[in-house]
Amino acid sequence: MSTDARPLILLVDDEESILSTLKTFLELSGFEVVTGRDGEEALDAAARHSPDLIVLDVLMPRLDGREALRRLRVGADWTPVILLTQVTGTAQRIMAIEEGADDYLNKPFDPQELVVRIRAVLRRTLAGRQALQSSRRLKSGLVMLDRSARRVYVSGHEVPLTPKAVSLLEHFMTHPDELVTRSQLLDVVWGWESGVGERVVDTRIAELRKALQDDASAPAFIETVPGAGYRYIAPVEVEP
Repeated sequence: MSTDARPLILLVDDEESILSTLKTFLELSGFEVVTGRDGEEALDAAARHSPDLIVLDVLMPRLDGREALRRLRVGADWTPVILLTQVTGTAQRIMAIEEGADDYLNKPFDPQELVVRIRAVLRRTLAGRQALQSSRRLKSGLVMLDRSARRVYVSGHEVPLTPKAVSLLEHFMTHPDELVTRSQLLDVVWGWESGVGERVVDTRIAELRKALQDDASAPAFIETVPGAGYRYIAPVEVEP
């Protein structure tokens, strides 16, 4: 962990040009940075430096990012991890999160977007405790989401939801109190599906509100931010 006020970031990528560019950008953005070039170096550096967050490329020699992440989680190391991926489908994105990642970012990306993601993950992560994004079950009031089974329960009773609505709720519950735009939700939930417009987001939001018995005019769960998007306002915790 950093010895000063700056969060310590472990940045791991096998491409030297990317590693050098991102290290400089993150340092200029107020972070302390240590680096690694493959999964083995990532595990060693994580043990030696106890970083506040790890930025981990997926495709690397010796040991890839996903296997390094799995080993961290098996060892009960819940240091937040942002995966740098090249996935294009919703299923692959869900898999990355289920493997224990706290967030992901598709290459190529704007370095400023990485900084935004890092700060968001650090805000919502409690040091030393399992993060919402790597938990199998989440609870929010009377709502329980079983991410493995893709099932939602309200007051102990399962409520029927479409797969997209479940994915939408999952994103909300793993990103509580964050403003998310319709375009962001389209990217996360619908991915590269063609012919899908932002109105479909509103339709699935309405489905969620009905299932959660959430009044849009006085919401307990999903708040509409006029002209911007939505925010999940209820507290979320890990369900053992």
